[in-house]
Amino acid sequence: MGRVQDKVVFITGAARGQGRAHALRLAEEGADIIGVDLCADIATNGYALATREDLDETVRQVEKLGRRMVARQADVREPGELKEAADAGAAELGRLDAVIAQAGICPLGNQDPASFLDAVAVDFNGVVHAVQAALPHLPDGGSVIATGSVAGLLPGGTDNPANGFGGMGYSWAKRALASFVHDLAVTLAPRSIRANAVHPTNTNTDMLNSDPMYRVFRPDLESPTREDALLAFPAMNAMPVGFVEPEDVAALVLFLVSDESRFMTGMQLRVDAGSYVKNRPQPPAF
Repeated sequence: MGRVQDKVVFITGAARGQGRAHALRLAEEGADIIGVDLCADIATNGYALATREDLDETVRQVEKLGRRMVARQADVREPGELKEAADAGAAELGRLDAVIAQAGICPLGNQDPASFLDAVAVDFNGVVHAVQAALPHLPDGGSVIATGSVAGLLPGGTDNPANGFGGMGYSWAKRALASFVHDLAVTLAPRSIRANAVHPTNTNTDMLNSDPMYRVFRPDLESPTREDALLAFPAMNAMPVGFVEPEDVAALVLFLVSDESRFMTGMQLRVDAGSYVKNRPQPPAF
């Protein structure tokens, strides 16, 4: 018996990166998956997003582990699309026990005001829409997990003016998400449904391994490469690493989906190699 045996988990952004890592780790421990992804690019985002082939590969890997996955292309900015996916998945798999609002973009360096709104629409509205879609199916004792960001929580991080309106929107969304989870936890507590946020540091995904991110970490170079950025990534963290792996985050997500975390709610949990404590604002000295 796995730690989440026969639970069904709804995951947004499931085609690759952290979303795929969550799906596979949960499947390893006995869960079935409802997974959605946009499978298209967003114009203001400076790196390519996942494809339908990526989503199909997640399905293949889940099924290789002996579990089922219902996959749909759906846009987290459209609540109706998420509702349709959650309803169809719950009907096919028989239940829905948890939701992981993972889908996100980081349109750093974009000075188009639309990039601010796109980041908010995906990174915050998308979380609300995922919870709205899942909640009618969640049983008492279910779990809601939202993916935040350490960089988004730190003043002067992604909201640095040098990172454009897209960076500002990313930070606004992640801070709003953290506040939302606090109040959502109180709202859902009478049914023992817990709501928690997970805030990773740099994570080894396509978001980190992208030209916009390389430029953020190496502003001294005109056209930095991944090899250039690898030298700078560790500056974010207190531990001597440049990034964590998606599987490191998935280990925490597994715990939060499992009944082992049944009395943990309203938490802001960091998988960050000490990034937050290293960079947190310090109180004034008196």
